[in-house]
Amino acid sequence: MQDTLIIYTDGGCSGNPGPGGWAFAVENGPEGRFWQSGGEVMTTNNRMELTAVRQALLYVINLGEPLPPVRIITDSQYVKNGITVWIHNWKRNGWRTAGKDPVKNRELWMDLDDLVRHLDVSWHWVKGHAGVELNELCDSLVRKEMDRILLNAQAME
Repeated sequence: MQDTLIIYTDGGCSGNPGPGGWAFAVENGPEGRFWQSGGEVMTTNNRMELTAVRQALLYVINLGEPLPPVRIITDSQYVKNGITVWIHNWKRNGWRTAGKDPVKNRELWMDLDDLVRHLDVSWHWVKGHAGVELNELCDSLVRKEMDRILLNAQAME
């Protein structure tokens, strides 16, 4: 049995919507610690939180067979509750909320739902900005991505 990969994720944005960044950090991957980040010029905080998890799961799938179990640690209740609780009702209700509104970020939730079907994933929440090393690393990477986008925008003015 392969060891469980422990992956921290974070996403954020400067303004909501605004320039955003996402990041994930793998604590015990094949190459030891590994992290990756990216960003978008105009996005929302929730989209970046979902993108961070999506990118982390794509990383795991790209490791190839056999796929290891994964422990996702996020500081986003939106992500954790969305994928473990709310998504079941959303799917049953034709991707509508309890209030009958369309689910926001539906395409990302559908993509995440499809990725999770291929993996053994457990979901864990950690308080943000609480000194958890890899959560803080992800937060720092997210900020760097937002700063990079903002600097590029200023350079183009």
